[in-house]
Amino acid sequence: MIMKLPSELNALFERDLDKLSTELHSYEDEDDIWSVQGEIKNSAGNLFLHLCGNLKHFIGATLNKTDYVRDRDFEFEGKVSKDELIENIRETKEMLAAYFERVSVDDMSDPYPLQPFGYPMTKSQFILHLYGHFNYHMGQINYHRRLVG
Repeated sequence: MIMKLPSELNALFERDLDKLSTELHSYEDEDDIWSVQGEIKNSAGNLFLHLCGNLKHFIGATLNKTDYVRDRDFEFEGKVSKDELIENIRETKEMLAAYFERVSVDDMSDPYPLQPFGYPMTKSQFILHLYGHFNYHMGQINYHRRLVG
């Protein structure tokens, strides 16, 4: 079996970014995207910003050397239009496709250049972590949408 890890990872991220876009379009009222209630401290809109910012930082800027500069505080405190969220998702998909198109299977076993958890990881380990993180928050968004809708 020939391993195609970069293209397989790109396909998973692309699929789930499409799901993220579907979640966004499923909000009937744009104000609900930014709603917080009770114990829910993060709006879906802020989770959208966080997911894209996280990928643009850890894959785009760190691995693909884009000029993206992360503003993590804005991810959790800022507010943009629904159209800007849609554009952010599109940009994230394009950035991931560009990275996974140029990276090889061998590159994936190289060390990830940062140690955000205080210990070394390979690029593939860290990207798999990012994928799990993405889906954890996507579940929160889905729950949020059904809760406020």
